[in-house]
Amino acid sequence: MLWFIFCVALLLVGYFTYGKIVERIFGPQPNRKTPATEMADGVDYVAMSDKKIYLVQLLNIAGLGPIFGPILGALYGPSAMLWIVFGSIFGGAVHDYFSGMLSIRANGASVPTVVGNELGQFAKHFMNLFAVILLLLVGVVFVLGPAELLAKMMNVHVGWWVAAIFAYYILATIVPIDKIIGRFYPIFGALLIFMSVGLMIGLVVSGHHFYNQGLHFFTNMHPKDLPLWPLLFITIACGAVSGFHATQSPLMARCMQNERSGRFVFYGAMIGEAVIALIWCTLGLSFYQDTTALNATITHGGPAAVVHQVSIALLGGVGGILAILGVVVLPITSGDTAFRSARLIVAEFLKLSQKSIFHRLWIAIPMFIVGYLITLAQFGVIWRYFGWANQTTAMIMLWAGAAYLAKEGKFHWICTLPAAFMTAVTFTYIAHATIGFNLPMSIATPVGLAITLIALIAFWLKFKGPYAQARLENH
Repeated sequence: MLWFIFCVALLLVGYFTYGKIVERIFGPQPNRKTPATEMADGVDYVAMSDKKIYLVQLLNIAGLGPIFGPILGALYGPSAMLWIVFGSIFGGAVHDYFSGMLSIRANGASVPTVVGNELGQFAKHFMNLFAVILLLLVGVVFVLGPAELLAKMMNVHVGWWVAAIFAYYILATIVPIDKIIGRFYPIFGALLIFMSVGLMIGLVVSGHHFYNQGLHFFTNMHPKDLPLWPLLFITIACGAVSGFHATQSPLMARCMQNERSGRFVFYGAMIGEAVIALIWCTLGLSFYQDTTALNATITHGGPAAVVHQVSIALLGGVGGILAILGVVVLPITSGDTAFRSARLIVAEFLKLSQKSIFHRLWIAIPMFIVGYLITLAQFGVIWRYFGWANQTTAMIMLWAGAAYLAKEGKFHWICTLPAAFMTAVTFTYIAHATIGFNLPMSIATPVGLAITLIALIAFWLKFKGPYAQARLENH
């Protein structure tokens, strides 16, 4: 428990120190008008208070990722906690801050436009396709996960819950953002806080401790001996570094009234999500006797079985059900905004105004049909593709942030270093994974490192060198 408190303390210190450094380097302009004030349309561009925006942002980004991911990551041992803490402070929160602030500077544009502004038109067109695919995968994952939990809890066939959640998604995707999302999500936020705090109190009272093996942070404890590199960094995405957040930040960038709120909303919400991830990672590391016992539960019923078992055991019947409902709320409140983001990305590409509900339906209905067809695939396969697509999106967005800073003559390494790390992770993973090229790790890792080196050289040649020379000539 002390290690959990220490990790949370590190996250808070990171927010108040490194978060301020990131903010100072970017340079928010308090007097600059935001899209919420200049482009208000009553549908997607709606001014809201900072507290409400923070809660909505937290619920938007905190889907199943910071729950299922850390549960699966706990199989590797306490090293998962280190990735959550340092990944969030130096990677995920930086990624979220720049995806939100660059969207504000681009009139609330979605991630493909933001990436295109910094990396060029090819990157924009690639991200248009890639981001929509990612969002559809996210939406599907965030339908199946809560549907399975509700089916276990209420003994109703999972198919009915899938249909009910999709029906809600359609409604939430097309109505103005302040009618459902802005009105009810702060209430859901209170439920999320109850779930998180309640489970940790229940863990303390129950007397559970870390695995008997002790806190071996750099020992791979996975019972199937799966390699920690790079699988841990794909398994725990949301909660550490997540490209899905780059698709969500523009939703709140369209509602923010002052650029100075960016650190609280974007960087801060990522730190909040990291705390959720730490809670579930700690539960995975503490509730079961060892990684073999944890893996047995996952094998039998997936991470959803762990959520159900831990919640009921620590909080009893009523408290456990409330905790499970909190877990159900997380993916649903991210799944609806995933489809909403996909609608807006398609609308931007087609240059189709979204003031008319018929225009919204014209885009939304085909998306939901495709989403339903994806649900027919095996969940495990969908999750692996989601994990890789998620981290690849994060990699691209971090490179876009680095390019922006380089062009502005600012300290770009706060984005460049995590971008390079995520490049190595994603390319090593897809080279090694069975869903990719299925190469042995002895080959996949050099491939990932080589591509990272090429990316760094290309970044320098295109952005750092030429722009630095231009600034010298201008002076």
